[in-house]
Amino acid sequence: MADLGELKIPSPIQSGRASTWAGAVVYALGQVNFLFDSATKPYATAGDLSAAFGVAKSTLSAKAKQVRDLTEMSSGTPEFLREDMVDASPMIWFIQVDGLIVDARELPLPVQAQALELGVIPYIPALGRNGTASWLSESAGG
Repeated sequence: MADLGELKIPSPIQSGRASTWAGAVVYALGQVNFLFDSATKPYATAGDLSAAFGVAKSTLSAKAKQVRDLTEMSSGTPEFLREDMVDASPMIWFIQVDGLIVDARELPLPVQAQALELGVIPYIPALGRNGTASWLSESAGG
């Protein structure tokens, strides 16, 4: 029986041009941050990215899907979103409390703090980003 530690699945980025993968990452990040929506800023078209990276739109789109799938990237994952997108996205803030889906921004500070500690929300809305950073620093003893 093979040791699972010995099994290596080759990374798809080991094949192909660096410019293709770089463009695919930008494309994927653009998709989840609504870059291609002309009502948002910044705004660009898929053609703009294709030209900038010198890669066909269809190739960028296909590789971007691989990037999104490999990283589990979506508009609901704050790690991949611009700060303003996190702040505006209701999906980031909907959490389940005692079986009910609620907006964490409307909950009392102690519940928000607990949700942050559990990794459910990116920061404590009642304190804001900077206040959360200070709170984390103080609670860590520093």
